[in-house]
Formats: sequence, structure tokens, C-alpha cells
Amino acid sequence: KQQANRTWLVTEFILVGFSNLPDLRTMLFTLFFLTYLVTISGNITIITIIHVDRTLHTPMYRFLVVLSLSETCYTLVTIPNMLAHLLMESQAISITGCWAQMFFFLGLGCSQCFLLTLMGYDRYVAICHPLRYSMIMRSTICFWLGALGFCSGFCVALIETTMIFSSPFCHSNRVEHFFCDIAPVLKLSCTKSASKALVIFFLSILVVLVSFLLILLSYAFIVAAIVRIPSAAGRHKAISTCAAHLTVVIVHFGCASIIYLRPESGGNRDQNCLVAVFYTVVTPLMNPVVYTLRNKEVRVALRRNLARSCESQS
Repeated sequence: KQQANRTWLVTEFILVGFSNLPDLRTMLFTLFFLTYLVTISGNITIITIIHVDRTLHTPMYRFLVVLSLSETCYTLVTIPNMLAHLLMESQAISITGCWAQMFFFLGLGCSQCFLLTLMGYDRYVAICHPLRYSMIMRSTICFWLGALGFCSGFCVALIETTMIFSSPFCHSNRVEHFFCDIAPVLKLSCTKSASKALVIFFLSILVVLVSFLLILLSYAFIVAAIVRIPSAAGRHKAISTCAAHLTVVIVHFGCASIIYLRPESGGNRDQNCLVAVFYTVVTPLMNPVVYTLRNKEVRVALRRNLARSCESQS
């Protein structure tokens, strides 16, 4: 800290994280590290199998590749730093490092909301307009839609992060979290601006709620189309193509709503950390599991390519 005008200005933060659980830090490190390895391995497997198997070169699986890449980067922003702090005595992070962590975390989180919305739209076109699917979901359109989603996500993140770090911090340097999230960092600002908090809250609603409502709209049309399918086998196939995406949507938006859709995101520190562990550690693990174990085409492609690999080595 440095003294200026009789006010102690914060020059670095201390991520409190799991410091109140000193006896569990080794166990938590082992658990989180193994989970992280499985998550990275699962996402790399999904990306590789979709890239190698030509039967999976469709818009649905291209979006899945982007989601897996996004999840990989999403975990890189928070988990390695958290693992390091579990091993080290110092939990310090510079203000610049905190800014960067928050920017990329929010940018990737917002982008995933938009990406899941695009994946819902893809399922809507595939089920409600199957004959026009290849024309509507062309590669160039998918690319520009994906690029627009990521640009929008990082623009929102830039606005929120800039607003939070636009004023100095002087109340304390202890961030009551294991990474730089909006609410615990905003509490430390020297200037308590209600308008700043309101704008950040409004942007959170805009991203989370609007994306979720658009997904619900897509599924409303999907359900109406499934009901009109005459055969039970056809209805089952249509439902199975949406089940994995719907599972990820419920988990992702559920956690985001609990944390960010509150005007005053104070809450209980341990409760907030528990929810944060779920959406930063557990949710990225669920995505590859859901999209491989519940997706028949991915499972078949994985077995087929493993069999080819074994044949080529023998």
C-alpha cells in the first residue's frame, strides 16, 4: 500500500480463497488438480475426435469444438492460479493481474452464454427446418455468428472491468474469493457508486437473461415441432440431439443467475465460494462428459477412431 492524502491506496490484492481451511489445502489441491486434468483431457478429446472424424463436420459439432476451446481457456484463467495459491503461503495478485483475470473470465463467460444461444438456434433450425438446415447454417454464417458472439462477450467484459477498476481501492486489499470476481473486488473501491453497480447489474441481466430467454424461445419452437413428429423413434432422436445442450444450459445459466443476477451480490462468502467452485471447476468437467457419454454420434466416432488407431499400430 502507499499513502496519499491520508488514505491508504491498495497496490495489490490478497485472494483470501481457502485460507480459512489450512488443514484441507493439500486435499483440495489434489482434488482440483485431478479434476482439472480430466477436464483438459476431455475437452482435448472432443476437439480431436471432431477434427479427425469427417462425419462430425457439421455446424452442431463445430459449435461444440468452439465451446470446448472456450471451456479450456475459461479454466486456464482461474484454476492454475488457484492451485498455486493452495500450495504457496502468499496469495497476492497485482491489480493488473486482477484486471486481466477478471476481463478474460467475464469475457469467456459472456461468450459462452452467446455460444449456447447459438447452439440452441442450431438445434431449432435442425429440427424445425431440416430441409433448409444446410443452407441456413452455412460455414460462413456459423463463423460470423460465433465471431459476433465472442466480440459481444468481450465488449461487455471490457465495459464492466473498466468500470470496476476506474477508481482506486482503499477500503482493504483482501478479496474474499479465490479469484478476482465482480462483487468482492467492487466492495474494495474507494468510491461507492450506486450507478456503477446498477450498470454492471444491468449488463449482467442483459447477457444472462436475454440469452436464456432466446434459448427458451428456441426450445418452445422445438417442443412444438417434436409434438408433431408422428413416429416415436423420430421424437426420441430429436429429443436426444437436444438433451446434452439443454443439460449444459441449465447448469451454466443456473450458476450465473445465482451469482450475478442480484443487485447486491454480497451474500455469504463461503456460499459464494462454493457456487464459484461449481461453475469454475465442476461445470467445465461436466460439459465433455455430457457431450461424450450422452451423445451417440460422438461415442461411435470415438470407438471407430480408436479401433482404426489400434489396427494401424498392430
